[in-house]
Amino acid sequence: MKADETTMTDYGVATEPGTVRFERILPGPIERIWEYLTDSTKRGTWLATGEMDLRIGGRVEHVFRNSDLTRDDDPPPAKYADVADQMSMQGTITAYDPPRLLAYTWGQTSGEVTFELTPSADKVLLVLTHRRLPNRNEMLSVAGGWHTHLGILADRLAGREPERFWSKIERLEAEYDRLL
Repeated sequence: MKADETTMTDYGVATEPGTVRFERILPGPIERIWEYLTDSTKRGTWLATGEMDLRIGGRVEHVFRNSDLTRDDDPPPAKYADVADQMSMQGTITAYDPPRLLAYTWGQTSGEVTFELTPSADKVLLVLTHRRLPNRNEMLSVAGGWHTHLGILADRLAGREPERFWSKIERLEAEYDRLL
C-alpha cells in the first residue's frame, strides 16, 4: 500500500479521553527518522522549524508555516486563516532517549506529544501519542493535523510530492469528527 492511501488503519485511535495515537511504518534507518524529529530544517519540511534544547527540561520551539509545506495548496479553511502564514509554539522536553524516544509539552494547554521509534530491518515504526488534550474540538484538530503532517513526513521520506496540506487537513478533520 502506498503511504498516501488512507485506510482505517492509517487513522489515529483514541486510546482514552483526551489521547490520540498514530502508528506509521517509515523507511529507515532510525537515525534518519530521529533527524526528521529533532533537526529544525528537516522537521520544517513536514511539521515546523524551530530550535530544540535536546535534554529533559530543554525548550522546544515550533514555528509553523503550514501554507509553505506543500505546493499549489488551497487557501486555508477560515478557522486557520489567522495562523496560516506563521504560528509559533513553545514546549518543554519531558522524555529524551535518542534515537528511540522524544516527548515534550505541546504549547501551554494542549497536552504532551510522545514520539517512539522502533527499528525493524530497513523500516522504522513511529508511534506518536498526543495526551491530555483539553476538549473534543482540540482532539479533532490535533488528530487531523497529525494525520496530515505524518502523511507529509512519509511522502518526504519516500521522495514523493505530498498531497496539498489545507485540503487534506480539512477533509481529515471532518472524518475524525465522525470517527472519534
